[in-house]
Amino acid sequence: MRTIITGGAGFIGSNAAARYLHRGDDVVVIDNLSRKGGKENLAWLRSQGNFSFIHADICDADEMNRVFDSNRDADFILHLAGQVAVTTSVVDPRADFEANAIGTLNVLEAARRAELQAPILFASTNKVYGGMESVGVAANNGRYAYADLPGGVDEEQNLDFHSPYGCSKGAADQYVRDYSRIYGMKTIVFRQSCIYGYRQLGVEDQGWVAWFTIAAVLNKPITIYGDGKQVRDVLFIEDLLDAYDAAVQNIDRTSGNVYNVGGGPQNVMSVREVLDFLNRKQDREVPFTCADWRPGDQRVYVSNISKAKADFGWEPKIDSAQGLDLLYEWVSANTGLFR
Repeated sequence: MRTIITGGAGFIGSNAAARYLHRGDDVVVIDNLSRKGGKENLAWLRSQGNFSFIHADICDADEMNRVFDSNRDADFILHLAGQVAVTTSVVDPRADFEANAIGTLNVLEAARRAELQAPILFASTNKVYGGMESVGVAANNGRYAYADLPGGVDEEQNLDFHSPYGCSKGAADQYVRDYSRIYGMKTIVFRQSCIYGYRQLGVEDQGWVAWFTIAAVLNKPITIYGDGKQVRDVLFIEDLLDAYDAAVQNIDRTSGNVYNVGGGPQNVMSVREVLDFLNRKQDREVPFTCADWRPGDQRVYVSNISKAKADFGWEPKIDSAQGLDLLYEWVSANTGLFR
């Protein structure tokens, strides 16, 4: 099986590539290595097996056409490349749009022009739902919670792109979905919640669970944006990769569909609860400072994952307590990566 991964040297991409290599796939990794940690992840990936690496940017349409023309026999395309941080999008919205919206269009067009029959799975984001100001939120036991969505947010929630990042990912999300309707391509959209785990060389503007863990272990400063009561459903990387596999294995049902994918209501953590976990692991009070809320930051986001369970039989296996332990152990054993 030949698998193409855009953004294959990133956090999710390197984990996916390693999994596919271990099961014997012919893996093609595309990455421009612009993200912090990309070169380190690529070096690690080389130790996992032999694969093809293409140093390229998805913003280059001609290069994407060339790559996909050379890989017409691909069996699966996992599209992960893009700009990943809200804060960066606010500073440079044009670069954000080019990476996420135009880059995704380039991938879709390259696949269409090459007449690839392979499923294309796109990693979208819960940010396409915006701030969800119309959804009732209440403070309860030191954290925010939905007033009337016990199962979390389902795919019928109105789209409301907020922040340049939300707009660019939202545009890409809709293009991927529409290429199934208009061109008959086998596309799947995952609106992902808070993913964390191994190889996440987190920084302050993205990947907050990993960043807090890295900062606590290395005594780096931590900033809480907002009041720390905001909540996310956290999903460990291995569970996300299981979801990718299950969705593709059931492509006859999943093609053209959108899925909210996260830890669900059973794996909800607030910002302060993650800090409390780190306090216990460090046996000390991990210091932090507070700053204003960031644009488009939802006080609560919890995925309703019932559609994913119904359509391809997936649900998380690693609960938040176990996942945080696994991440903490990995960071502690690999401090050299973060210095």
